Amino acid sequence: METVDLARLQFALTAGAHFLFVILTLGLATLVAVIQTRATFSGNTLHMRMTRFWGQLYIINYAMGIVTGLVMEFQIGLAWRGLTDFAGNVFGSALALETLAAFFVESTFLGLWIFGWNKLNRWAHLAVIWVVALTAYASAFWIMVANGFLQNPVGHVTEGGALRMIDFGALVANPVAQLAFWHVLSGGLIAGGFLMAGVSAYHLRRRTDEQDFFRKSLRIGVGVALPATFFSVTFGSFALNHLQPAKDGAWDGAAAELAAAQAAMVARFGPGDYLPPAGVVQGAGITMMSIWGVLTVVALLSCVLMAFRPLVRDFRLWHRVLMAMIPLPFAAVIAGWIVREIGRQPWTVYGLLRTADAMTPVTAPQMWFSITAFVALFAALILINYWLLARHARRGPGAVALGRNPIDASITAPTF
Repeated sequence: METVDLARLQFALTAGAHFLFVILTLGLATLVAVIQTRATFSGNTLHMRMTRFWGQLYIINYAMGIVTGLVMEFQIGLAWRGLTDFAGNVFGSALALETLAAFFVESTFLGLWIFGWNKLNRWAHLAVIWVVALTAYASAFWIMVANGFLQNPVGHVTEGGALRMIDFGALVANPVAQLAFWHVLSGGLIAGGFLMAGVSAYHLRRRTDEQDFFRKSLRIGVGVALPATFFSVTFGSFALNHLQPAKDGAWDGAAAELAAAQAAMVARFGPGDYLPPAGVVQGAGITMMSIWGVLTVVALLSCVLMAFRPLVRDFRLWHRVLMAMIPLPFAAVIAGWIVREIGRQPWTVYGLLRTADAMTPVTAPQMWFSITAFVALFAALILINYWLLARHARRGPGAVALGRNPIDASITAPTF
């Protein structure tokens, strides 16, 4: 493989792995905040126990996501110096704001939330989790602003062979970034909702003693996932109107569109191959839409079934289906990410910087060493994360350490 192909493969594997953590973090942060809001206003002990159980799963995933995010930062400098030299003055501003949101505000308030149980006033503790959720959204937003610039570069001029930002508002208002943000956010809610429903179904299928706990959790998960599927396809459909011509042709599988896009690029930039791998893009698009259809049908049927308490308690086939749905949202978001990123090849900054020119001048052996190290590290982190999630999910709410009173180890809510 050429060195540029190795660099692309490394970034694809590590960025895709990190994306899995991000998606679940967005969904679980929202669900935990909503459940704690209900518990705080009602004083309901059951909802507070639900907050602690699902909150512990959220913390595990968030911690591993932070580690993968830190490792991701090294790739920009190691493999993509050409990109930072050429466009770092523009898209780097969005990455800096994302760092402030995620590594300063979000992590600080998450620490307050974790260690503030039984110490903070209940309203202050509730406010803290909402700050955590909103800064998670802000972090995702700035990442999509940076990525949106790579897809549709706006708000800049070229000076001395590099880009300089002249319109920050255009960068933020970029429709390619705005639509992608809402599409990603709804994908996170789908992932979080189906995880909550699937874990609840696992415990209900095992005839848990925590019937009310997991019945309510299942209903919340399905109740969030269903509208999220409609939001997701809506914003995804809007985003199709802003595809690059070659990506649009690949998505549709239209040979005429691809030929026209290639001819336009050759006329503008000279001889070369300017088309993405159409089969990969179209296959990923079909995969994404097929999974969306399955998730939507299951969510619709589940909304009907969950209205009948005996079915929630005893319908084991339904429980198995919900458990099987847990990985599907993650597969769908990876397929969508493949469409978005591979579909803009051979460009890193569309129409301005080719991927081959964005690389750091490294040798193939150096790239092989780098990709081996990164992939091994990320594989270990993913395995540890999902082992921890599965372990704590199986143990149930009785084994939750989050929020446990340090004096008598009783199950308590924040101080009222």
